[in-house]
Amino acid sequence: MAIDTKKKFLPVRSRSYLNKDFDSLRAQLVEYAKTYFPDRISDFSEASVGGMFLDFASFVGDNLSFYLDHQFSELDPSTAVEVKNIERMLRSAGIKITGDSPAVATVRFTIEVPAKQAGSIYVPDASTLPQILKGTIVTSQSGISFELIEDIDFAKTDRSGNLVASITIATTTTANLPNSFFLSIDEVCISGAKKTETFSIGNSFVPFRQISLSKPNVTEIISIKDTQLNDYYEVESLTQDTIFVAMTNISIDNDLVKENMEMKPAPYRFITETGFNSKKTKITFGSGDANTLDDDIVPDPSEFAVPLYGKRSFSRFSIDPNDLLKTKTLGVSPQNTTLSILYRHGGGLDNNVSANTIRTITSLSIKFPNSPSSNGARLVRSSIKVTNPNDASGGEDAPTLNDLKLLIPASRNAQSRIVTAQDLLARVYTIPSNFGRVYRASVRANPNNPLATLLFIISRNNKGNLIVSPDSLKKNLTTYLNEFRMISDAVDILDAQVVNLQLRFSITVNDSANKTSTIQQIISRLKDYFQIKNFQIDQIIAMNDIQNIIFNTNGVMAITEIKFYGLTGEYKGRKYSDVMFNVAENSQKGILFPPMGGIFEVRYPNFDIIGSVN
Repeated sequence: MAIDTKKKFLPVRSRSYLNKDFDSLRAQLVEYAKTYFPDRISDFSEASVGGMFLDFASFVGDNLSFYLDHQFSELDPSTAVEVKNIERMLRSAGIKITGDSPAVATVRFTIEVPAKQAGSIYVPDASTLPQILKGTIVTSQSGISFELIEDIDFAKTDRSGNLVASITIATTTTANLPNSFFLSIDEVCISGAKKTETFSIGNSFVPFRQISLSKPNVTEIISIKDTQLNDYYEVESLTQDTIFVAMTNISIDNDLVKENMEMKPAPYRFITETGFNSKKTKITFGSGDANTLDDDIVPDPSEFAVPLYGKRSFSRFSIDPNDLLKTKTLGVSPQNTTLSILYRHGGGLDNNVSANTIRTITSLSIKFPNSPSSNGARLVRSSIKVTNPNDASGGEDAPTLNDLKLLIPASRNAQSRIVTAQDLLARVYTIPSNFGRVYRASVRANPNNPLATLLFIISRNNKGNLIVSPDSLKKNLTTYLNEFRMISDAVDILDAQVVNLQLRFSITVNDSANKTSTIQQIISRLKDYFQIKNFQIDQIIAMNDIQNIIFNTNGVMAITEIKFYGLTGEYKGRKYSDVMFNVAENSQKGILFPPMGGIFEVRYPNFDIIGSVN
């Protein structure tokens, strides 16, 4: 029997599994065909039949390779680019996509009331003291509306019986005796507008029913009610069947504790999701059928079993597993009703209005508990004035996709508790937007207490400049973090120190270079470098970075001087931080160090980046 030595000694070529693109795949296929099928097809040109088949195979391989690489990249939040995949990662990590955050402003309400003689002194006439009710709308000069979130009672007194309002004499008589008084009280207002939407729900049962709100940047779902007067409550997940509610404290100690926290069952509940691109909110309800709702939280499977009367077998379609979901285990799905949804929307960086710009009362809700005369009530009502002594703060634009992606690893590891510094930062940055938003945060160990952590935070105003975070934001942050911190840990919230810098540099340019144009190019690049979005608390400034920016500009021959200066106070209408900073004492080996819990800021780059040519 003859032996086919040709097949036996057929040359074997090494195969590469790193060829993924079209050209590499085609070249490998040509080599393979020439090695193993040299007598069948010899023409692999683009116009030949063999070349056509190789092109087909290479095209398919190239597409599959690209698809696999792309899908693998989409598994990692740091490399993912598709919004839908990032949204899934955010949901799985427990991070809510939010829109613009509202600003918080402390608004001073001032009224004028008649004076009344009480013995040898004059006091405000108690019968004319009003209550300004929550829901009152005030507006800034730029058109941003703020809503009063708590009632203001001008008749409220402290334990000594003195009015808590600040009192000053408004007018006097000819005998120089008080004729009227100014009373002022500061209260918190939040930006945004309210909207009510109604949705008619049909009689058909739809588990996990979803509805979408029309307005973007929803910051708070205030209430959801149906025509049966059921209240729907927002929960973290539909498996959460109880909530905490605030109830007015009617005990004798209500002056110390305004509200009591109570646990309440919530069979009617919902969760919210916000689309990144649309910024619109989608509400998802439970899966239970309200018409067949029972008292059992966990269903009894025996109730859904099929009775086998004289049967030894039955169809697998005889049992509907969905029946097991028609309980309040995952909440109730609305059915045959009309939902009324009240929510607040709007916010953003421009909501951080400047001080003394909230001057207009757009909508006033007021009552007089002591029934003064109509003329007295009219005079008090007409005298009401408002202003904001300080800048509003807490308003932020919606986080970018990159900002959200950076939160995913830390949130995945947080597991609803704060143990590490990353856990703490993840919770700080994910506080619900209606309570304000921290722009930058940093964590340090407390040198005086090993069980305490120092948390430095900072916010921004409407111009994008760094400002001290408002007290209301710190209070909300404290309440929020207490739900996740370890019982033996303490978190001290401190204001980050803002260090305002001025940069001066001097260069030598080529003879052919335009001096003015070269300086402008450098300043423009330095402005990009010093954008506040590029800086974190406790972040250093390396002189090498500044030198590289200047040297890599066309026309620059040499750098003769680079100097930083710390700025404080006010100069030519420009207001700087009050933090005193000595550049020489905080520089070492070409690195500029901020103070502990400090952040660098070039507040006015058009004025504070100065260049010259020798």
